[in-house]
Amino acid sequence: MMASEEQSELCFPQLANISCRKPSSGWSEGVFWSVFLYFICVLTALLNLLVISSISHFRQLHTPTNILLLSLAVSDLLVGLLVWPGEIYLNKSCWTYSDILCSLYNFASFTVTSASVGNMVLVSADRYMAICKPLHYNVKVTVKRIQLCVCFCWFSSLLLSSILMKDDLTHPGKYASCYGECVIHIGYTAAIFDMVVTFILPLSIIVTLYTRVFVAAVSQARASRSRVTGGKCLPMRAKKSELKAARTLGVLVMVFLMCFCPYYCVMLVGESLPSASYVLNVYYLNSCVNPLIYAWLYPWFRRAVKHVVTLRILQPGSWGANLM
Repeated sequence: MMASEEQSELCFPQLANISCRKPSSGWSEGVFWSVFLYFICVLTALLNLLVISSISHFRQLHTPTNILLLSLAVSDLLVGLLVWPGEIYLNKSCWTYSDILCSLYNFASFTVTSASVGNMVLVSADRYMAICKPLHYNVKVTVKRIQLCVCFCWFSSLLLSSILMKDDLTHPGKYASCYGECVIHIGYTAAIFDMVVTFILPLSIIVTLYTRVFVAAVSQARASRSRVTGGKCLPMRAKKSELKAARTLGVLVMVFLMCFCPYYCVMLVGESLPSASYVLNVYYLNSCVNPLIYAWLYPWFRRAVKHVVTLRILQPGSWGANLM
């Protein structure tokens, strides 16, 4: 009797000696929590599809800043469709697929999350140029250059993931201790490199750039009370629209940091897997929150969504609609 109960707890009862045990959790936690998380994944995918379709369809939205938001929405969409559901599955079930699929899933997870970080760095740099160097913004920041930056961001993410997971990709399942397990092994040196490249360095850049943006925005807001001081015109300042965009994207960046930092902090102190799982869900939740921030703070996004939902985008010439 005891032997049969023990076998029922195994991922593969027929492989008793080399099978992993099924993840254990309370019934309510296992069912309701999983259903809730899967619902958030679906919501994340749908909301980011709205962002992608809106920015892609309407010509008026083809601006450098929105190209960055489009790239961010693509990474958030992949989180909702692939990365987050896979993480939920791994926490609640045995891995029943091949070792190659396990390696590819982990590779995709690394790539998407690092691309999200890179996109946030680009968003911060874009706002820095728009607010602190308004005279050079329209000259130096063009759609083509931003597209090149986005391509470089994704290429760098792919390259970084390939370097970190080289051993795992060439020898799938090498570090699995039993059947039914999907694990990833990164050496100590590679882990330190990953921490610097995907956490410490981006965090430093984002905080530095947005501190300068905040200082410049405050000084420009004070200066805007008077266009002329001592009979001389003030230096050219950023447009009000750019200042508003900086505040909006500042909220986006701050929410990202609130979701981003706890996970890496837990990784740094080496907390247990359950703690890491919870903060990882918070990290992924950022992908669902981003479109809600657009809907809350961007009137053009709300107008674009109305066109998409009501299928007005299927009408001839809808791409030229005025959304501002």
